[in-house]
Amino acid sequence: MTDRKTLTRRTLLGAGIVGVAGIAAAGIGLSTRPGGLFGSGDATTAASLQLSWLHSVQFGGSYIALDRGWYEGVDVTLLQGGPNAPVEPPVVSGSALIGISAADYTAAAVAEGAPFKIIGVAMQKNPFVIASLPENPVNEPADLVGKRIGMALANTPVLETLCTLNDVDVDGIEVVPTQYSAQPLLAGEVDCLLCWETDLPVAMTVQGVESVTMLMADYGYALHSQTYIATEESLANRRADLVALMRGEVRGWDEYRADTNAAAALTVETFPDAGLDLPTQELQAERQVPLMFSEVTDENGFGWWTDESVSQNRETLALLGQDVPADLWDRSVLEEVHGS
Repeated sequence: MTDRKTLTRRTLLGAGIVGVAGIAAAGIGLSTRPGGLFGSGDATTAASLQLSWLHSVQFGGSYIALDRGWYEGVDVTLLQGGPNAPVEPPVVSGSALIGISAADYTAAAVAEGAPFKIIGVAMQKNPFVIASLPENPVNEPADLVGKRIGMALANTPVLETLCTLNDVDVDGIEVVPTQYSAQPLLAGEVDCLLCWETDLPVAMTVQGVESVTMLMADYGYALHSQTYIATEESLANRRADLVALMRGEVRGWDEYRADTNAAAALTVETFPDAGLDLPTQELQAERQVPLMFSEVTDENGFGWWTDESVSQNRETLALLGQDVPADLWDRSVLEEVHGS
């Protein structure tokens, strides 16, 4: 299983993707009632959505839903994640109705006895990329041979899986343990980095540095990310709340897609002390769209997935050492949301 600290904005970046104030504020929730972010209304029930990391436009669709009062009938609180705020415990305990996780984390938790189901998939494509510079690019997995890759050692199974999927000799790649930063690449200490499409490459672009990114999902690394998880108990006893919350998420993310700059502006405005700068948030929001929307979501709606993608996920998870049943994914809530 990959190190959660290396997956998203897991380090302070000078370009403002994560600020010191945001780290200090980890765990702070944001709530509303129907009618708007600071409005009032008569919600019939309360529910929390546990985010997977610090506030940023990564969760822009949720902020829009909150701001517009689109969680109809539910008084929603968005719980910020962070280095000391894992997603799974609040969902198991019931303090959060839904959590934002990833297929590998959920599978690992289920293997330990957690009663989770994946009820929505925000990122249709896994955001892991190999980032390099134009003068020494990694355009496909075979280009990794002979290169020095900067990454957390905890992500070694990710690299090994990519190599297995593409018949690349992993022993021909030199792994250099690095902090989650673009600096080792810019300083010439490594030839490429294992990172997310929406963070280190964005930080480099904002700093005026061009980079090349090879999306691992385009080379067989199928692993659902930014997934919505709920417990089997909630599916049985709080289905109406799950449907209401997910319906708000769908509306929020569809609006996000229609105007990513507005989503970025709302994020920066809502969290003025989080160390977020608008240009970075705008670019991050733009680059997140092709990861979250596809022909599948165009046809079926935000958060949807196919049986084929589940099979692909199970194959990738098996290479990561996790034997995962197909019924980990439960589409019944989305079917009600989208009227299928």
